[in-house]
Amino acid sequence: MQNDPSKIVVLGTGGTLAGAASDPGDNLAYRAAQIGVESIVAAIPALAAFDLQTEQVAQIDSKDMTLDIWRRLAASVAYQVDRSDVAGVVITHGTDTLEESAYLLQRVLAPAKPVVLTAAMRPATSSQSDGAQNLLDAVRVARLPGARGVVAVVAGRVIGAFDVRKVHTYRIDAFGSGDAGDIGVMQEGELTQWREWPQGEALGLEVLARERPPRVAIVMNHGDADGAIVDALRAHGIDGIVVAGTGNGSLSHRLEAALKRARDEGGVQVLRCTRVAGGAVLPTVNDAFDAAGPLTPGQARVELLLRLLAAG
Repeated sequence: MQNDPSKIVVLGTGGTLAGAASDPGDNLAYRAAQIGVESIVAAIPALAAFDLQTEQVAQIDSKDMTLDIWRRLAASVAYQVDRSDVAGVVITHGTDTLEESAYLLQRVLAPAKPVVLTAAMRPATSSQSDGAQNLLDAVRVARLPGARGVVAVVAGRVIGAFDVRKVHTYRIDAFGSGDAGDIGVMQEGELTQWREWPQGEALGLEVLARERPPRVAIVMNHGDADGAIVDALRAHGIDGIVVAGTGNGSLSHRLEAALKRARDEGGVQVLRCTRVAGGAVLPTVNDAFDAAGPLTPGQARVELLLRLLAAG
């Protein structure tokens, strides 16, 4: 009789969690992605109690995330969760684009096992480093019976892939979950759970395989927005535009007119979200473009990218 899987695979992509600075008191002038995931795991004594395997998928500051890295990461996650001896996967990631990677992985894979992204707001060399506790919490979540789907675990909070968003530039508790709320909280190694794990229908890895990926940009509504940036993007062959509107996704007349031209004359797909930190874009009868609901601009861009990829 086969035992229950216990191995956790830790996939490294870099970020502040792998960052280093010459001064342990310096939490700003550090270089991200300097320490390999194997060394990070080895430096945390509490992780020795777990059956871990590490793999370095990438080594970047997450502001430099690319579709090519997402492809490699998604392929690695898919392979690992399919293994009978693996209970779950942990991904060390930068904070800047964590919400985009989490959203993409859930939409593409919708894994039946837990896939946990974790990060840090202080480099590994900092006297205030938060990465070790975050990684330990992430491993514990990845081993929980019944856990599934893509989640983020940062500062004790467990947040679903569709809800996670970075809400602060500096503090250690830098992530929120919008109106949806957290899945739960990790305290002293135990999860207090309030919501269900993420589920959904997987698009499948093949959606990322298109040789020439579509180009998708984000444009913002603001005072005196005239749509010139939309015209410029269209001239340079843009395939999709996410427009971060004001309030409930509202757009200036000139910006909306430029977006309509891009759609009607150039075939550019448009998805509307909001630049406001909280709340969702609620549809109305007068909407010219689809609304992205509660998605952040970064998540909305991933959603539009995936729609275009799926459409071929």
